Amino acid sequence: MKNKELNAEHIWKQFEDLLAPQLGFSLVDRAVYSQLLRHSRLEGKARLRFSILWLARNIKLTGGPVRAAVRRLAEQGVLRLVARSKAGHVVEVRLPEEIRAVKLDRVEGREGSKAEGARGNAEVNIEEADFMQDSRLRKAIHAREGGQCFYCMRRIASNTQCLDHVVPQAQRGKNSYRNLVSSCMECNSNKGEKGAEDFLRRLYRERRLTALELSGRLRALDDLASGKLRPSLPN
Repeated sequence: MKNKELNAEHIWKQFEDLLAPQLGFSLVDRAVYSQLLRHSRLEGKARLRFSILWLARNIKLTGGPVRAAVRRLAEQGVLRLVARSKAGHVVEVRLPEEIRAVKLDRVEGREGSKAEGARGNAEVNIEEADFMQDSRLRKAIHAREGGQCFYCMRRIASNTQCLDHVVPQAQRGKNSYRNLVSSCMECNSNKGEKGAEDFLRRLYRERRLTALELSGRLRALDDLASGKLRPSLPN
């Protein structure tokens, strides 16, 4: 990985407009990636050695969610894990343009706005649409849940909403409306790579869901998979 002069503004735009939405970053994923990027590539370092404790302290979180986020980023190819030991992790932090899963097909600035507008005017095939690619489609998933977390059913502010893959991407879960739900940051972090049904039962055991609510959430999972929970598409 060659060191080169980086355009921080360009990297940030790619991070916000492409990387985070396409890979479904949670708020924890965003914080972890930003922190690792800041201390590695933006400082001209090809590799970074760090401990989970150091990283968690820097972004004001506990070790569990941070460790899970590092694991997710590695599975998605955002980080290349070079070594792991009791002394910590050694990783190579990839730029958005270096990540194979990220499609760099959006032109920035005015041309990008026109392109997105043109896509929005075209008829959307809901069964084939990638709901992580377009901000309006992502908002449609949040709107479908009515401002509630799909899992714990708590009300969540718009600035803390996350999109969660019911079947994790690491298990080849798709960016379909049948596999994406709106969730709170806590559920998004705690669920990690767990199956949605197992996670819902965990919430019940922790008394965060009643038996009736658990039954309703499990039915909602079935409805989601069968395509009954279709979001309203933007005009």
